Amino acid sequence: MAGVKKLIALLLLALGSFAAAPSAGAAQCGNVTIAQMSWQSADLLANVDRIVLSKAYDCNVTMVPGDTLPTFNMMVDDGEPDIAPEMWINAVRETFDGAVADGTLQIAAESLSDGGVEGWWIPFFIAEAYPDIKSIEDALQHPELFPAPDGQDKGAVYSCPMGWSCRISTANLFKAYRAAENGFALYPTETPEALIETIATAFDQNRGWLGYYWAPTATLGKYEMVRLDFGVRHNKAEWDNCTAVLDCPDPKPNAWPKSKVYTVTTDQFRRSNPAAFAYLSKRSWSNRTVNGLMAWANDNRASPNDAALHFLRTNEPIWTEWMTPDAADKLRNYLASS
Repeated sequence: MAGVKKLIALLLLALGSFAAAPSAGAAQCGNVTIAQMSWQSADLLANVDRIVLSKAYDCNVTMVPGDTLPTFNMMVDDGEPDIAPEMWINAVRETFDGAVADGTLQIAAESLSDGGVEGWWIPFFIAEAYPDIKSIEDALQHPELFPAPDGQDKGAVYSCPMGWSCRISTANLFKAYRAAENGFALYPTETPEALIETIATAFDQNRGWLGYYWAPTATLGKYEMVRLDFGVRHNKAEWDNCTAVLDCPDPKPNAWPKSKVYTVTTDQFRRSNPAAFAYLSKRSWSNRTVNGLMAWANDNRASPNDAALHFLRTNEPIWTEWMTPDAADKLRNYLASS
């Protein structure tokens, strides 16, 4: 009888140990490295991921400085950092596709649900007042709505600072859409700050503005703009052979390519942290969301950490879609106590 009791006790102990053991899905996350890129939108997303992974998934997170090419090379050659939250892959497209194909890198989600966006924009208040202006060709019929800054009796198309590739493409598109024949002059800017200043001045004076800009940016979070339709689809051959070539003699109308922006991880991270990878596979936000967050951060002189906390505290309906209910509860509790 004593032997039977001892056997039962041993079975109960084994069952208790089995029940207490963590399942594979609930395994500890461990150490995770996140690339902290040098531009604002990527820095904010990296900080959102740092908070979520550390507080909702119990990861021990370290941020490491990064930029597109060096981060990509480190992930391929050294297997770290584990995560690049906002990788603009157009600059490394061919080698990136190869690294994904051979399983070295994994795509989690599109960081920006609507992609990186470039083009020619006008203020929303102009688009609202003149609903027929939907395309570049429509806008170029109205030089009087986009007056030049120097008092000339012309419309203005603002372009990029020296050294930016968009300065070349904007000049070629200015020629392709026959803007000069429609009474416009091209106004390149000297610095990024000068380009922003042209937009700020136009909004302060409630007058039209037409020119190149991109998203995501804090500027478009602060100043509501509408991107104009190019009237044609992106033609890659035309872009590579002419639109993006300095002083192309006969450019044709063309549309900017949509930039693919992915959250990328190493394959080792995906295999070791399925729960965290599942979060990253759902974590995506729109240009409108990140534009507004960047504008808030700039207006409030907030650090990336404080801006990430602001986002998490004010956008629960967005981030609860990214994670399991248990993880959402843990994050919610952290935010309530911090």
